[in-house]
Amino acid sequence: MKGLIVCAGKGSRLRPFTLTQPKTLLPVANKPILFYAIEKLADEGIHDIGIVIHPSQEKMICGAAGSGEKFGVSLTYMYQQEPRGIADAVAAAEDFIGQSDFILLLGDNLIKEPLKTLVDRLEHSAACILLTHVNNPQHLGVAEIKGTQIIKLVEKPRFPKSNLAVVGSYAFKPGIFDYIRALTLSDRGELEITDAIQRLIDSGERAAYAITSQYCTDVGTSERWLAANNWMMNEVYGEKNDISEDSTLVNCTVHAPVVIGSDCVLKNCTIGPYVSVMSGAHLEECHLAHSILLRDVTISGTGKEVLAGIFGDEASIIGSSAKGPIAPKIGGDQG
Repeated sequence: MKGLIVCAGKGSRLRPFTLTQPKTLLPVANKPILFYAIEKLADEGIHDIGIVIHPSQEKMICGAAGSGEKFGVSLTYMYQQEPRGIADAVAAAEDFIGQSDFILLLGDNLIKEPLKTLVDRLEHSAACILLTHVNNPQHLGVAEIKGTQIIKLVEKPRFPKSNLAVVGSYAFKPGIFDYIRALTLSDRGELEITDAIQRLIDSGERAAYAITSQYCTDVGTSERWLAANNWMMNEVYGEKNDISEDSTLVNCTVHAPVVIGSDCVLKNCTIGPYVSVMSGAHLEECHLAHSILLRDVTISGTGKEVLAGIFGDEASIIGSSAKGPIAPKIGGDQG
């Protein structure tokens, strides 16, 4: 079995943070989202993994993930020239997949459910799709089920017939490419993977499913990115902190979980809970909680006011003056 991760999307809802790097390299608990997908496939014993990227992403994604050696896998890169949907991205990998069964993951998704659930149910099916109950099915791909099979899939229906949504984790036999090749563009101008699966179902083949109640999300907006960061920090660190030995903290109070990368200097700060700080930050006389700080962020002189949100590369807040990419946390507990 092979693995396939699609990464070629533009990440337009996460601008300005995606103007300088692909969405799949944005950090969650200080690790690129893409790395979680690679590690999840590796944990299932899948070591031959393809990654579909846009040519403009090659330098950054290949530079970050490399050949796969550090994950114990082999990575092969393929190109989707235009972002024309998931099925179009999968089509770019047909030669790589060959006659192998494969797991398809979306590079901006975090899913806790073990992939073994899908692998086991693929044995007697042409496809198996991970589903979850949601409150807003009209914004997602929605499945109708009967017994142990999916009988219908609709992408973003106006009037959903169930609240079971597709969450971006699939298992396929290689016959799926026959149905992808027959697709035409949807009303959204994309080749929809849900349409390919529906063609498979309509031809009489079996599409199985698994329903997960465990955490799953796409990191598609600032709000979901922050929520995913909180969840992953709970998963990885719990009541602990991870502070680089190359960073300096002077007279600081740290409320776990907090992760701080290399070459950071913090003075007279209160940090946490749920704060992840990439390298090169300079923080002084400030209070941060529920935040993601990318590289080389400077915050100084904001006093006891609790700051929460996303602070992009080289963003700065000096007293009441702010510049650079910043997305304040909206609503909820910031302390």
